[in-house]
Amino acid sequence: MTTKPKARKFRIKRAAPLTGSSNATPNAEDDVGNDAAVAAPPRRPKSTKASAAPRKPAAATGDVSSAAQVASENTIDSIRQEGLTGRQLRMARRIAQKHNLPATSDFDAVRLLRNQGIDPFQRTNMLELVVPQAGAEQHEGGAPDAFANLPATTGGAGAARVQLPQTVPVQKQQLPSTEVSPADRRAQEMRNIQRDIGRRRRKKTGLLLVRLAFFVMLPTLLAGYYFYAIATPMYATKSEFLIIQNEGSGGAGPLGGLLPTQFATNSDSIAVQGFLQSKDAMLRLDRDVGFKSHFTQDWIDPIQRLSDDPTNEEAYKIYKKNVKIGYDPTEGMIRMEVAAADPAISADFSRQLIKYAEERVNNLSAQKRGDQMRDAQDGFDRAEADRRAAQEAMVRLQIDGAILDPASVIASYRTQISALETQVIEKEIELGSLLNNSRPNQSRVDGVRGSLEVLKTQLGLLNDKMTDVSQGENSLAELAARLQIAQADLAARDLMMQSALQQMEQARVEASRQVRYLTVAVDPIASEEASYPRSFENTILAFIVFAGIYLMISLTASILREQVTS
Repeated sequence: MTTKPKARKFRIKRAAPLTGSSNATPNAEDDVGNDAAVAAPPRRPKSTKASAAPRKPAAATGDVSSAAQVASENTIDSIRQEGLTGRQLRMARRIAQKHNLPATSDFDAVRLLRNQGIDPFQRTNMLELVVPQAGAEQHEGGAPDAFANLPATTGGAGAARVQLPQTVPVQKQQLPSTEVSPADRRAQEMRNIQRDIGRRRRKKTGLLLVRLAFFVMLPTLLAGYYFYAIATPMYATKSEFLIIQNEGSGGAGPLGGLLPTQFATNSDSIAVQGFLQSKDAMLRLDRDVGFKSHFTQDWIDPIQRLSDDPTNEEAYKIYKKNVKIGYDPTEGMIRMEVAAADPAISADFSRQLIKYAEERVNNLSAQKRGDQMRDAQDGFDRAEADRRAAQEAMVRLQIDGAILDPASVIASYRTQISALETQVIEKEIELGSLLNNSRPNQSRVDGVRGSLEVLKTQLGLLNDKMTDVSQGENSLAELAARLQIAQADLAARDLMMQSALQQMEQARVEASRQVRYLTVAVDPIASEEASYPRSFENTILAFIVFAGIYLMISLTASILREQVTS
């Protein structure tokens, strides 16, 4: 706690008459601040003697304060009566020191700062934003402005602004107001901020609702109006068919019973699906039953209607939209849905497309089957011609040699020679046994010798024939060799012909396996009620699409705005 020092000072007015003795010098005590006192000139007390006789007043003697000094003291007294806190006085002293003002006390610092047009208690950051205009204004809560009745001073720029704190009137003793207390002021500011935040939220919510109504609800309402009131009803005809192959006994091979049929016809089903969704099918359908003419009628809505002279591309867009084909590889089933403005025409379109699919299925394997059978037949014909040529060559050799079988002739000669050689050996043995006797029988010996000579002669003749048929260009041995070669060639041609015959049979079986059949599981039947448009589902879908587009655009704009501002 700071104790205010007291100092004595003479306050003598120049024109004021003396009341009392001349040596009575009034003394005034005053509080001037925390530091010493306001500087005053030194006092020299002097005593005067009063005369008994009355006389005219004499001039006052002593230290006399100037008018400026008295005015400053009065200002300081008024500042002291404002009830400033110690914190405010210390703040004024620091600001005076910052501006190099010769302040002798805290109150003098406030006085000097106000003379310079500086408010030591003004908040330069926040309070300048909420300074009220001239005149008494009301806050948002209805309370009168706490700064409305305070005097304003002119700053350096010449603009009127409130200088706080100001002098409190002496005649009225005022207590601190609850409206200007720091706690109430803080609460009021918080309420103002909350009201501002709530106002901004309401404003942003309103803008958000406007944007949603313009970018989401309005397009959704237009789409719903189209689906419920304008769109032409379309009648859908559904049908199902599948492609199967020939399941003969020999056609599927050893593993034919283990493989499901839909796996074997998977590629064919995909090919048929692609054909039915192609422009070729659309053109054939237009040539046969008039696809374009049906969708160019005037009573169809403009979005689903074709122009009077549509191009193939425009008609193909409508075709893809109204003809939907799906293939299930697990079941091998092809599901087709054809939509048209007339149920009978829709069923007719579906039957024509199934007919086209059947033709395409038959044509898918026809070329392959024809190529396989043609190649197998050509191979068999070549093998048969080669075998016939080999037979003719062997017959020609037999005719040219005048011997049907030269090998058998040579074998016969060899058998005869072997028999004669055996007989010659027997006769020689018999002749030797007869000559070994001491007195042999001459007639028997002569008979054996004669037989032996005959056998040797015959054996020589056979050897000569054998030599003649085995030597020379046209010998029997050469003829036999040619015949053996021709026989071997004929045997090879027989094997080749058998292989070609087997291949042709396999090609026939494979061609039989390549045969495909289109089986209709669900026949197309005309619908009695319109299948499209699905008004409720399409309206909900339009709402979801527009909401998603708006959300994506909003998020993108928010991210870009944040990146730009940061």
